[in-house]
Amino acid sequence: MKKKQQQQHPGGGADPWPHGNPLGGAPPGLGSWKRRVPLLPFLRFSLRDYGFCMATLLVFCLGSLFYQLSGGPPRFLLDLRQYLGNSTYLDDHGPPPSKVLPFPSQVVYNRVGKCGSRTVVLLLRILSEKHGFNLVTSDIHNKTRLTKNEQMELIKNISTAEQPYLFTRHVHFLNFSRFGGDQPVYINIIRDPVNRFLSNYFFRRFGDWRGEQNHMIRTPSMRQEERYLDINECILENYPECSNPRLFYIIPYFCGQHPRCREPGEWALERAKLNVNENFLLVGILEELEDVLLLLERFLPHYFKGVLSIYKDPEHRKLGNMTVTVKKTVPSPEAVQILYQRMRYEYEFYHYVKEQFHLLKRKFGLKSRVSKPPLRPHFFIPTPLETEEPIDDEEQDDEKWLEDIYKR
Repeated sequence: MKKKQQQQHPGGGADPWPHGNPLGGAPPGLGSWKRRVPLLPFLRFSLRDYGFCMATLLVFCLGSLFYQLSGGPPRFLLDLRQYLGNSTYLDDHGPPPSKVLPFPSQVVYNRVGKCGSRTVVLLLRILSEKHGFNLVTSDIHNKTRLTKNEQMELIKNISTAEQPYLFTRHVHFLNFSRFGGDQPVYINIIRDPVNRFLSNYFFRRFGDWRGEQNHMIRTPSMRQEERYLDINECILENYPECSNPRLFYIIPYFCGQHPRCREPGEWALERAKLNVNENFLLVGILEELEDVLLLLERFLPHYFKGVLSIYKDPEHRKLGNMTVTVKKTVPSPEAVQILYQRMRYEYEFYHYVKEQFHLLKRKFGLKSRVSKPPLRPHFFIPTPLETEEPIDDEEQDDEKWLEDIYKR
């Protein structure tokens, strides 16, 4: 019996696929197919092809990361928290070279009045000289609510600042992307709403330890009976200073510039929560200021490296002690309960932020005391450095509102 002759491949030699083209439809006229394995040739890659693909993927990932960290969508803030894990950038990579920014180079601290901002600004002045970032402050302190044109002008001025910058001002949240700008990273600190209100109430009347005459300059038209108005009477008798909308103060800083952000209600509350999630890298709690500073140091080492040691320095404590409000008194439980009810939206926002802050702390192994909210807020007398920064001019627009009331 004759042996069946092998079919000849057009390129020479025996055809490796005598029964037709291989899976994948390779044409029979290509001699290079002799170097392929007969099974699934389209899955085969040379070492050079594999290296090229991996290099392309690496470049794409790095490009995507640097795009986000240099002004990408605010959504990356949540990814950044997850990326950091339980260590800082410095722990993993050593001191970063100058002007190479692994974290956002545009930061806005739209500080809430009477929430420790004076303490933080004092620290930022020291840190800006130490680390060489651009600390941008505003000469306008009496406008938290802006017109559309004022928003555009402020955003333009902020966006053109030399980077890396940290801009700070008492101003309600600004949506940069609405006006075609790159949305910066926001940070902020809030405190128990009743304590914030009381700190402001007594500071307007009696100032702080830097000079008791400061309050005379700030509220020159306040009559003596108004200046010494008992806090319980103000609350229980529904004086305008101690009732809504005056008590709806913290949420607008996170809700934004929309007119409805100044109306106590669910709409402003939910919008404030949404902005916290999408635009704020960190919203801390003043009652836990040291942990706030620790997390800021880990998230933004270019700005806050070493902040905790500076904060604990005795010389800095002496400076902070001068901003303690004088002649503060604690209102009656009944008055506090009324304030608590009037501030129900403020407290819902405060507890929401506090829960998010504690979740973040647990990621870093920091312990928090978690307890059910009491029927009325626990009233604490804050230590000097944790609280009392002067209100300065950031509430002069509100001062004018009060002066008009007292003149009636």
